[in-house]
Amino acid sequence: MIAEKYHIPVLLGESIAGLAIRPAGIYVDLTFGGGGHAKEILRKLKAGRLVAFDRDPAAAGQTINDNRFQLIPHNYRYFSYYLQYLGIQKVDGILADLGVSSRQFDDPERGFSFRYDADLDMRMNTVGTVRAADLIDQMTAEEMTQILRQYGELNRADRIAGRIIHRHEIHPIKTTGDLADAVRGLFPKNQENKMLAKVFQAFRIAVNDEQNSLREMLMQTSAVLRSGGRLVVISYHSLEDRLVKNFMRAGNFTGSIQTDLRGNRRVPFVPVGRKAIQPGTDETDRNPRARSARLRIAERTDMIT
Repeated sequence: MIAEKYHIPVLLGESIAGLAIRPAGIYVDLTFGGGGHAKEILRKLKAGRLVAFDRDPAAAGQTINDNRFQLIPHNYRYFSYYLQYLGIQKVDGILADLGVSSRQFDDPERGFSFRYDADLDMRMNTVGTVRAADLIDQMTAEEMTQILRQYGELNRADRIAGRIIHRHEIHPIKTTGDLADAVRGLFPKNQENKMLAKVFQAFRIAVNDEQNSLREMLMQTSAVLRSGGRLVVISYHSLEDRLVKNFMRAGNFTGSIQTDLRGNRRVPFVPVGRKAIQPGTDETDRNPRARSARLRIAERTDMIT
């Protein structure tokens, strides 16, 4: 069942169409996962090339036997350096499907979900050393409050952090069950699962330094994409989507567009479409985890419009 879910690519048709694939082009899949998007890109290519990235060692088991394909087992925050090493200066399209894969969520040993009682891990790269349990053990109440407020967008983050710290002092929080039990009762019953998901999201983002990784990755795209090349990003929560939206609009993360002395807009991308693309009911019925997905597309420009 895990493998089957792992191969359900979100917004597949829309994201591939957004890349506007040239049969002889060079493309980058920054979040290989189960290879669903990558396989569809390869179907559209003839003499082209696809380079994929994934920091999760489990992704190597899904690699594609195709001489046009190469999987780099590293964090996408360094992708432009690896492309230079491969002798690739410019590419025609970049795809990123952000967040956690279904396989990671559904594997109890990875510790991403409160549906299972397992070690509180949450590392996307299992070679990494700092787990969520380690963070909780090391954090002050102030540091934890900041993480819960910023990455979980939780009201009364100080109260939640205080409860976690207090429980940890009495009984060390080492498992997903420990963390879930520590905050149960703080939320209304009809919102408990939603709030628990936000708590777990906050620690997961902190463990994997996801926001900084995303910023660093996005900042490299304008230098790597050729003029007219496409950047396609699927996000799953407002923190990611806000960064992507602002970057595609303005080339920065505030959304403030810079102009030259003549009033010309200096932007590296032009968004394709006015709004994010969301999955239809047919897709969300097949794959409920697609419900929060937002797809944004932008085209590389010459910086001045």
